Amino acid sequence: MNSGLPNCPECESEYTYVDEKMYVCPECAHEWTMDESTDDAGADGILVKDSNGNLLQDGDTVTVIKDLKVKGSSSVVKVGTKVKNIRLVEGDHDIDCKISGIGAMKLKSEFVKKV
Repeated sequence: MNSGLPNCPECESEYTYVDEKMYVCPECAHEWTMDESTDDAGADGILVKDSNGNLLQDGDTVTVIKDLKVKGSSSVVKVGTKVKNIRLVEGDHDIDCKISGIGAMKLKSEFVKKV
C-alpha cells in the first residue's frame, strides 16, 4: 500500500512514490508534480475516494459494499445497490444521493465502490 499517495494519473497504479518534489510511477515511469495531483479534486476542491481508493467525482455511479441501516427507519440499503449521480459534499458523510425506494441520503465513501 502507498499510505495515502495518489494513484498514477496515467495507468492508475497504486505503487507511486515521492522523489524530491515529484510523484513517480514505477510501472509506467510517469512523473508529475505534487501540485498537479491536487488538480484531481472536484470543482469544490473536495477530494473523496471510495473503499478501493478510486477518486470519486460528482455524477459518478457507485455500488454499496455493505448492508447499511437507515437511521430512524427500519429500512436497509442492501449490498450491491447501485447509486447513480452522486454529489460530493464536505463532512463526515461525504456523498449526497437519492436511492430508489428510500429517498435522499448521505453516505460515507468508505462503504461504496466506483462502478
